[in-house]
Amino acid sequence: MQPEQPKPRKSAFFLQHLIKGVLFLVLIIGLYVIARRYFGFDLKEWMGPLYENPRAVFFIFMVSEVVFGIIPPEFFMIWSLRHGDVQIFISNVFILTFISYSAGIVGYWFGAYLNTTKAFNFFKKRVFGKFEEHFNEYGGFLVIVAAMTPIPFAGICMLVGSVRYPFARFLVFALSRCVRFCMYAYVIWHANLP
Repeated sequence: MQPEQPKPRKSAFFLQHLIKGVLFLVLIIGLYVIARRYFGFDLKEWMGPLYENPRAVFFIFMVSEVVFGIIPPEFFMIWSLRHGDVQIFISNVFILTFISYSAGIVGYWFGAYLNTTKAFNFFKKRVFGKFEEHFNEYGGFLVIVAAMTPIPFAGICMLVGSVRYPFARFLVFALSRCVRFCMYAYVIWHANLP
């Protein structure tokens, strides 16, 4: 019988996933720059009529965030650079942040009220159930880690809601999502991507 592996402490767990998130951000920025400079990639051409339709883009982002973050938020932040105006960029990132935070709240209530359904159990098995052990160990701290790293934020919110974690505490921990969006937006703006 093998000895049980020691579980990482909170800070090590957080740093491990934060580093993954930063590396993913660098990868996205790097691929975008390479695609634009060397392959003539044009975001406006690729997105077509959606490019100048913020409502449609925000709607797509909302659906993505509710459905476990299918499209990384960094892509939407890059889209937000389209006018090269810092005020428009900040406004768009603020809207994206609000949508993501709200999607987390929706996820919480989905978990709280739909946790006995077949659909919830399917998603739990396939998407976020592997984080249940982490939740048992770290509690609400897992919400902070998910908010700031690539761990599926909406899925963790559903998991937290399914055990009826105190809602007020959840709301405070979920505000960490704002920190991530601000940090990533700062990096994306200064990467001079337009």
